[in-house]
Amino acid sequence: MSADHLAQLINERIGGKPVDIGLVLGSGLSGLVDVVEDASTIAYSDLEGFPHAGVSGHNPNLVIGKIEGVNVAVFGGRAHYYEHGQADVMRVPMETLKALGAQSVCLTNSAGSLQTAMAPGSQMLITDHLNLSGANPLIGEPGDARFVNMCDAYDPELCAAARRGAKELGVDLHEGVYAWFSGPNFETPAEVRMAGILGADAVGMSTVPEVILARFLGLKVVGFSNVTNMGAGFDEAEISHAQTKEIAAKSASQFQAIIKSFLRQL
Repeated sequence: MSADHLAQLINERIGGKPVDIGLVLGSGLSGLVDVVEDASTIAYSDLEGFPHAGVSGHNPNLVIGKIEGVNVAVFGGRAHYYEHGQADVMRVPMETLKALGAQSVCLTNSAGSLQTAMAPGSQMLITDHLNLSGANPLIGEPGDARFVNMCDAYDPELCAAARRGAKELGVDLHEGVYAWFSGPNFETPAEVRMAGILGADAVGMSTVPEVILARFLGLKVVGFSNVTNMGAGFDEAEISHAQTKEIAAKSASQFQAIIKSFLRQL
């Protein structure tokens, strides 16, 4: 089913609510759907081509409504490259978001920090990324449109809105470069050191494919990382997905406040 047909199906189900921006929620961050007002919920399983979000800590539902007066489509979970080896696994949701009329997308994730000053529980505004996986969601795409310009992939105006929102809250919002590893295993200490040498401030297993797809589709992008652990080799703590979910849940209230404050700036 095409994205246009999916958008038509969604509009028929929810009464044609407008959508200005999409929010894709990372591991342990799905609680943001609870703050959506006038919410309409559709399960991914009812939308052909949507992923089943087979990772714990994700909520495979599309929720459309308002947050801080902004018309939002909240994707309660994502599929990852490491689940099936498909970098374009989020293409249908991104195309559907565009077909619903959105102009922008806010991507979130849980990440490991490479900066001692950015401890677990911190939030980071993503200003650029490193694709260290070697995969790309546009491989096989025909035509010249696949040669996407990735300068300012993280939109300067949206990033400025995020900074204003953090300042309004009096919250320390870190900024930095996010490095994408394919996963599903966590990075080795040597890989973390390499990423740091290359300029990364945080590491994770998602988001970058969606950024590429969004820019291909003409959507503006802003991204946030919720720091759940230090990168391998930084401390003695054992890194696990359970830790990711636990820390993400503990910092969820501050993360939600940052997203809401960002949306108020729009």
